[in-house]
Amino acid sequence: MSKIFIFFLYLILISSCSIQDNYTQKRVEMVKAQIITRGIRDKEVIRAMLRVERHRFVPKHLRNFAYEDRPLPIGEGQTISQPYIVALMTELLRLNPQDRILEIGTGSGYQAAILAEIAKEVYTVEILPTLAERAKNLLEDLGYKNIRVKCGDGYLGWPEYAPFEAIIVTCAPEHIPQPLITQLAEGGRMVIPVGKFPYQKLLLVEKKEGKIKKKEIIPVLFVPMLRR
Repeated sequence: MSKIFIFFLYLILISSCSIQDNYTQKRVEMVKAQIITRGIRDKEVIRAMLRVERHRFVPKHLRNFAYEDRPLPIGEGQTISQPYIVALMTELLRLNPQDRILEIGTGSGYQAAILAEIAKEVYTVEILPTLAERAKNLLEDLGYKNIRVKCGDGYLGWPEYAPFEAIIVTCAPEHIPQPLITQLAEGGRMVIPVGKFPYQKLLLVEKKEGKIKKKEIIPVLFVPMLRR
């Protein structure tokens, strides 16, 4: 990474975080140490990671750990992904401001908030009612008007609002669900972890001329996709 690029990103950090409370300082350090240093280049992803307050999406007793380089439990046997993985998966989608995104696995709502900072609309599906309701209420409290939350079976996607320019899956099925492939728009991108624990791979899936192209990114560890 060039010195000019590093300086430019530093200016983004400073301009985006004028109020230096304790959590803001931790968030800036998180982005510097965990996001930029590891090669995330997309300026909109970096801005979103700076704007969204990750500590709001974790249980109160874990907020002091919200900006550390690790996933955290959020209840119901689920987790909020580590910041770098959130940033990496978001960058891989190559989002545009007018994109409509489908997220499978709402969890805490943090990834949905990151996506909503960049794209036009986010449709997110959570199979666990407690998490779906909690995330919906939190996202509404935070003022997000471009996120719809549904409690349902994420394997089936959300066909009423398809097709989607981008799909992101934050739980691991053993194979890529066919309904998600069907709901992916022509030229669209999907980022999805696939495989049985602990042998999972993060895949970038692209649809071109009706055909699917898959690329392996990195080994990952996600909670398995649940079904109804």
